[in-house]
Amino acid sequence: MIAFTIAFILSVVIVLLVCLDNVKKITLLKRSFFNVYLFFAPHIVLLEYFLINNSFLVNNYFVLSWISLTIILFILYIWLRINLSPGNKKENITQRLKVMLSGRGLILYGLYTLMIQVPIYTIGINIVKNVNIPKHIFILDIIVLIVSISILLFNGTIRILFVSNKLSIARKYFIGIISLVPGINIFIMLYLIHVAGSEYDHESYKVNNNEIKIESDVCKTKYPLMLVHGVGFRDYKYINYWGRIPKELIKNGAEIYYGNQEAWGTIEYNAYEIKERIIRVLKETNAEKVNIIAHSKGGLDARYVISKLKMGNYVASLTTISTPHRGCKFVDKACKLPNWLYKGVAWLFDKYYAHQGDKKPDFYTASRQFSTFNSKRFNEEVKDDKQVYYQSYVTALKCVISDYVLSIPYLMIKAIDGENDGLVSVESAKWGEFKGILRNKYRRGISHADIVDFRRADYKEFEVVKKYIEIVSELKRKGY
Repeated sequence: MIAFTIAFILSVVIVLLVCLDNVKKITLLKRSFFNVYLFFAPHIVLLEYFLINNSFLVNNYFVLSWISLTIILFILYIWLRINLSPGNKKENITQRLKVMLSGRGLILYGLYTLMIQVPIYTIGINIVKNVNIPKHIFILDIIVLIVSISILLFNGTIRILFVSNKLSIARKYFIGIISLVPGINIFIMLYLIHVAGSEYDHESYKVNNNEIKIESDVCKTKYPLMLVHGVGFRDYKYINYWGRIPKELIKNGAEIYYGNQEAWGTIEYNAYEIKERIIRVLKETNAEKVNIIAHSKGGLDARYVISKLKMGNYVASLTTISTPHRGCKFVDKACKLPNWLYKGVAWLFDKYYAHQGDKKPDFYTASRQFSTFNSKRFNEEVKDDKQVYYQSYVTALKCVISDYVLSIPYLMIKAIDGENDGLVSVESAKWGEFKGILRNKYRRGISHADIVDFRRADYKEFEVVKKYIEIVSELKRKGY
């Protein structure tokens, strides 16, 4: 009777979940659910083997079959759901972009599954030797895994190749052939992810600029805003470093310009570029000053402009966000690497960013400027200008699994420098009037990338676009 009750409750719960998912009362395609699902689902053969051979229901064949079939059908339902209709949170986009972004998502799911299953099977080989699992079951499980990953990657690839406008027919054909070569196809998948993302940003830029209209003047500051990006990025025309933020600020009355400095230029070199940009903006707008909002290294570039290049007369305020004013202790560790190795890595970065548009990339010098000893010297030489209002914000992650991309640097900084956002510690980011730590109460927190809308997503109890509207409206209230 207990076994029958368990089987009945399980079936009712699963049927209810499927029904609610179909009528869109809930969604089973949430990232948190899929992180777990893609861990277990490819091992459906092993799951069934353990259920049949280690269940207290082994003597009740009917109930055991019922439970087994219910679990299999649920796993298959989710699998079909993600492959046929991945879903997309992006609003106001064309059907073509929806297909492209769904393809990008499927490739990411496939690569994620591959990444987490490699260590599982490395451990699993030893388990098979010690546990009485038939070899044919283990081999069949591997086959199911390979097929599962292949379907995700193939489905995603086909979607992008069919709808991409950026790729020529010849290139699509070439990519289609090369994507069948094991090993090389991983790099092809990463390239397609980049293509899908850049096409989305390109079209969104055009749509946003065609449809954008002023909705309020809450962000209509006295002086125009200049957004200054961080290290490793550029102000591309279509791929906006700041995500959705500029569009919403403009909607609320702001006048937006960009620093247009280099991705891996030194602080000094970038400062001269920003200075020239400020002068051009003042001529275009007939404004007396600008308000600068700078992220990460951009805050150091901006401070140098104001202090050493004597631009304090032309800058009303500087808002730094997650800027390493006091350096990064983990960079101190990196500086102890053999010089030949450091310079070798720097050479590769310089070559790549020169191709991306940097006129004078200098990874070796620029990266070492983040060290605590260089930052101390910088702060002694680069003094605040009394004419300028300085304020700072910083973000913080909750734990090591808050942002998978920044997990390793988060742990390193946490161990030697305390609370951080995955790249910059809280203490290092404080400058001028410190306005507080930006985070939420949930598992994620807010990362170094989240605060510039890198993923174009909002998080529980924190909307990044809304926060920037608050920051700019406060500048307006202060008279800047």
